[in-house]
Amino acid sequence: MTTLSKEDKTSIINQHKRNLEYSKYNIQLSIIEENSLTSPSTSIINGFNAQIAEFDSKLAALDQELASLE
Repeated sequence: MTTLSKEDKTSIINQHKRNLEYSKYNIQLSIIEENSLTSPSTSIINGFNAQIAEFDSKLAALDQELASLE
């Protein structure tokens, strides 16, 4: 059995963070699109904002994991 090095773990965490940032930006673009409509839906925008908050929580958790590897 092989053990992941600190560098391997850091790389994997950073990949996860990058994927989350892509997803978060995608949701931010969805908000822009929704706001461009004649009658933007508040409930849809609220849902998008909730998703962004979830991404922020996940990113914070990954930052903590990175810090624990230091």
